[in-house]
Amino acid sequence: MDGFPTSLQPLPGGFSGETFLADSAGEQVVVRIYGPRSAWRGPLAPEVDAAVLELVRGVLPVPAVLEVRRGEPDADLPGLLVTSLLPGERLDLAIPTLTPDGQRRLGANLGTLLGRLGHMVQPRAGLFADQSLRIVEPPPVWRDLPAWLEEHADKLDRDTAEGLRPVVEAAQDLLDEDRRACLVHADLNPKNLLVDPETLEITGVLDWEFAHAGSPWGDLGNLLRFDREPVLAEAVLAAFRAFMPTVPDDVLDRARSADLFALVELAAREEDHEPVVRSRELLAAVARTGDLHAVAP
Repeated sequence: MDGFPTSLQPLPGGFSGETFLADSAGEQVVVRIYGPRSAWRGPLAPEVDAAVLELVRGVLPVPAVLEVRRGEPDADLPGLLVTSLLPGERLDLAIPTLTPDGQRRLGANLGTLLGRLGHMVQPRAGLFADQSLRIVEPPPVWRDLPAWLEEHADKLDRDTAEGLRPVVEAAQDLLDEDRRACLVHADLNPKNLLVDPETLEITGVLDWEFAHAGSPWGDLGNLLRFDREPVLAEAVLAAFRAFMPTVPDDVLDRARSADLFALVELAAREEDHEPVVRSRELLAAVARTGDLHAVAP
């Protein structure tokens, strides 16, 4: 890329504080600076993210990689990823404006997108270690819901943690039945999806920092975590079932079980931005009712 962007404007909608809109050679680009929030991923994180984008190119609408730079912790130099800016409106802004017909069309497009991800088979579950997307074993607690809950329990409401214990035990039994692994975006919420407001085609899938090899149902649970409108959800499920060769009847149970990992981690965070507050409320409802499909008041 000719010249480094000189002015950075925080990208609307994100909570990481690491993604910016910039101008480079007269064109707008997206700059990801891998600061303290990304330190746990290590200096190779930009290269891993760039490799994932290249892997899915042509299968899903993702930005083009323009520049990638490995972090240098010893020199206090953060990693960097510069990508193209994709067209479209953020999905979280588009959904509230849709008619039932629009929800059905959008749901069909989202279900197809999930099906494409589910077809990107991986040899085993795990984390991507480097730009070759070599898979390594995650910490054992990352695959053990009861242990995951106990690790975060002291940061949750006491009644919520107590009520969740039998729920996560049953959810883990369900997850243990699945053996197949595929590419998982792991943050497939409406803020990370762009849509053409006229055609309702998906024009962008953004923010792949949590991508890994894992459950083929995980992204479904993430996508339908808060958006429970029956018309939209039914259209997503119908298109997903039509695209995937084998989908169990209880796929939504499995999807919500897989999503409990993210929900527990979100609810245990100290900050009070919207996804964290909503996750706490949703987990409290699940704990109170014992129902994976419970909704917050």
